[in-house]
Amino acid sequence: MDYFIRPLTQKDEPFHWQMLYEAAHLVEEGNSTVQDAMNNPDLAKYVKNWGAKDDSGFVAILKSSNQPVGAAWLRLLTGENKGYGYVDDCTPELAIAILPQHRNNGIGTQLLTHLLAATKTSYPSISLSTRAINPAVGLYKRFGWELLADSEIVNRVGGISFKIKIDF
Repeated sequence: MDYFIRPLTQKDEPFHWQMLYEAAHLVEEGNSTVQDAMNNPDLAKYVKNWGAKDDSGFVAILKSSNQPVGAAWLRLLTGENKGYGYVDDCTPELAIAILPQHRNNGIGTQLLTHLLAATKTSYPSISLSTRAINPAVGLYKRFGWELLADSEIVNRVGGISFKIKIDF
């Protein structure tokens, strides 16, 4: 491995926003920027004011340059602040992204491994919303995530998204 995994902290905020931009697939929607993710209240809730007691995450850092290349994080989004992957008030939502040039190198697998190991004693399950065409769906299935019945929706770009969950 030419990278290492460490906890995600408030000091990672600029990179954290960049990862939200990648996770939300805004780059595929043309002309959008990281600022657009920051200005979208439905997306910003996944990063804004990071560091609450229920927040947990990891970042992958290149050893050679000490630059971050990916992140995976959980947030418990409840009440009026529900996220796209909301299941119930006890299930945090996962967000994960890897910079495009570093994908398919096992970084997502390592980030998920760390995150699941660190949180499986804290929560009964974890959920997320994903686009049906997301190549990471295979990764989630390898870890044991399962499709939630009747969760398919038409997403903001006209494609299909659905919720998946892993139970511990």
